Amino acid sequence: MQINLTDKNEIEKTVEEFSDMIMRIAFQNVKQTSNAEDIMQEVFLALLKKRNFKNREHLKAWLIRVTINKCKDYLRSVTRREISLETVQPFVSVSECETITEEIFALPADDRNIIYLHYYEGYSAAEIGKIIKKSENAVFIKLCRAREKLKDILEDNGNE
Repeated sequence: MQINLTDKNEIEKTVEEFSDMIMRIAFQNVKQTSNAEDIMQEVFLALLKKRNFKNREHLKAWLIRVTINKCKDYLRSVTRREISLETVQPFVSVSECETITEEIFALPADDRNIIYLHYYEGYSAAEIGKIIKKSENAVFIKLCRAREKLKDILEDNGNE
């Protein structure tokens, strides 16, 4: 079913449905709430320029791809200021989750995105491949390597 985002109610429904997901992806990439909010706003502005989608899944995949690209643009920008670790707000407040969140943040951005899409959004390797424009096998390899890196980080922190 074709989605046309010219109706105000359809736009509001889309923002309500996907804003949490976009915020989580942006935050896990840029690690600061205010910058993640800025990125989320940029994503929705880009959405207003592209209004036609094949279906909801196409829309969701497009939003994920644009969010990741906006995060990469932010991280590459020369105007980016370095911030101290004390100013970074925790992603979740539960102590066990904070530990694993910190470990996930230790991964490179590409690995974090694949872990997030697979475990938090429930995408298969084939679906992730379409989103990040990689083959299914490449996604399997990246996911396996990301798990190994995360395992090593968790083991290293357990030994300290």
